[in-house]
Amino acid sequence: MNRLAHIGLALAFTAPAAMAQQGAPAAPATPTAIAAPAAPAAPSMPAARAADVASIDAIIAAVYDVISGPAGAPRDWDRMRSLFAPEGRMGAVGARPDGSYVLRSLTPEDYIARNTKTFATMGFFETEKARTTEVFGQIAHVFSTYEARHAKDDAKPFMRGVNSIQLIHDGQRWYVLNLIWRAEDAKLQLPERYLRNG
Repeated sequence: MNRLAHIGLALAFTAPAAMAQQGAPAAPATPTAIAAPAAPAAPSMPAARAADVASIDAIIAAVYDVISGPAGAPRDWDRMRSLFAPEGRMGAVGARPDGSYVLRSLTPEDYIARNTKTFATMGFFETEKARTTEVFGQIAHVFSTYEARHAKDDAKPFMRGVNSIQLIHDGQRWYVLNLIWRAEDAKLQLPERYLRNG
């Protein structure tokens, strides 16, 4: 998926012929153009592994795999970057002390900055428990129930929830456009239908 280009608009000023015939000042021979300033070059995106983005199954598996690992194991952040569209976003829904809810919106870079230090001292393995997928042409929505563990072989997850993932296909590959998650809590338990594939 290519980044959207910024297109400068050119304005040409010419006087209608009728005005020139009525004695109005003649229009300049060459139109005057005003161009918008050039947009700064966008940073280049890392190339994705073909196997990571070839199908919906593949890109969802890659999303879970790239953030998972034991404490201190470096994550392949370029691999994560390569899964997202240039305009891709992430977000976590959480409760405030007053009982209201807020969406903490992140770019993939924000996620990397926030979690690099945490993953240096804490094991984190997130796996998919169940999934419901809707696809229409080049767009897909994946409702993916997740479980998180501190060690790969922990019997019980310390957290569960739902990842709501929007995907887009550009004719060549799949991209993550949006990934928003909501963890289960005492007031909101995962219903049975989100614990099996739909």
